[in-house]
Amino acid sequence: MNEYTKNLSRIEFIVTMGCTGRCRHCSEGSHDFGGEHIDGELAAKAVTEVCGYYAIKSLMTFGGEPLLYTETVCAIHRAAKAAGIPLREIITNGYFSKDSSRIKEVAKMLADSGVNRVLLSVDAFHQETIPLEPVICFAEAVKDTGVLIELSPAWLKSPHHDNPYNNETRRLLKIFTDKSFGVADGNIIFPQGNAKVLLAEYFDGETDMANPYEDDPRDIHSLCFEPDGSVLGGNICDTDIMDIIRNYKP
Repeated sequence: MNEYTKNLSRIEFIVTMGCTGRCRHCSEGSHDFGGEHIDGELAAKAVTEVCGYYAIKSLMTFGGEPLLYTETVCAIHRAAKAAGIPLREIITNGYFSKDSSRIKEVAKMLADSGVNRVLLSVDAFHQETIPLEPVICFAEAVKDTGVLIELSPAWLKSPHHDNPYNNETRRLLKIFTDKSFGVADGNIIFPQGNAKVLLAEYFDGETDMANPYEDDPRDIHSLCFEPDGSVLGGNICDTDIMDIIRNYKP
């Protein structure tokens, strides 16, 4: 269909830039974005259409904090499940409510919608501003639904580097591993947004490193939708996703 998207196998949605955390490592900066979030109906429609042409292997929702808009997240994952996408993930900091009944309700909603892997951001950076108790409540509620949940920490320099942030992250992770939660690879912080300014001393002047999560624009493996519906230079709010893909040029 388009030579630049022939290897497309993944769909990602930045549900919102709004967040309940104010993390010093955040690549997006302050997250002062108000209430903007992606249109769940349009997002679900795009998933269905793309899967009609491409063998999509995985879909992920994230943010900001995507569970500020749980119904939108669930609409996307229902479409992904219906379209046969095998891996349906969400990354969340787990802090969207202090109400335990709402937390349990959301965990069930995710399971019912077809989410089959939850990556929970727990580390020194998130827990500077995010309380641990509701996060643990959420983790246990997801676990009770049978959905796989793993911790996804942000590491400074490397998972093995000895620095105060990593040491605190290891302490926090132990709280969860003692409760039999697993730990995924997580990610290595790169110098962008807040991290470029607030953690500059750890980057040895390497503040122009490329974002490791960005695709080569001439070889798109993942469609990444912005909260306003933007993707590949178009926008699903006014243009059909397949037309955007057909007309895409780097």
